[in-house]
Amino acid sequence: MMRSLNRCSKRRAVWLALALTAFALELVALCFQHIMLLKPCVLCIYQRCALYGIMASGLVGAISPATPLRFAGLIIWLYSAWKGLMLAMQYTDIQLHPSLLVTCDFCISFPTWLPLDKWMPLIFSTNGDCIVHQRRFLSMEMPRWMILIFIAYLVLAILILLSQFFPSRKRDFFSL
Repeated sequence: MMRSLNRCSKRRAVWLALALTAFALELVALCFQHIMLLKPCVLCIYQRCALYGIMASGLVGAISPATPLRFAGLIIWLYSAWKGLMLAMQYTDIQLHPSLLVTCDFCISFPTWLPLDKWMPLIFSTNGDCIVHQRRFLSMEMPRWMILIFIAYLVLAILILLSQFFPSRKRDFFSL
């Protein structure tokens, strides 16, 4: 299995599929925001940024997947999935244990050199509250779904990383 994952990590289509899944999740989030009129909170926007990181990692890995450049994509992927998981867990904790003392920020804080909320307000503007339970799908709210999604991304990234220590064979059925 690890050798198979190693071979997969050296294929452009796999890295593009990673970017495509993150892009699809971004489109779903934008549909929730602009079509269903759900208001994103600060943590929602930060989770979107983590998904953009995963999308970027897929594009970086797709540039030249058979070279060590895929390790740069893998590092971005691991960091973005980990950060997204932490944000989704924080968001879920806020919703499960509402408190006046523990809430998400009221305004988003991007670095001054990258004011995404000013450059692209349709994507990165916030006007929601973390405590408000907005939407359920299959009996779970969005932050819990995002925990599962980021866990899946993180586990897959860890498996791909570990597979790099299992070099693929020179000749096998798939390389014919």
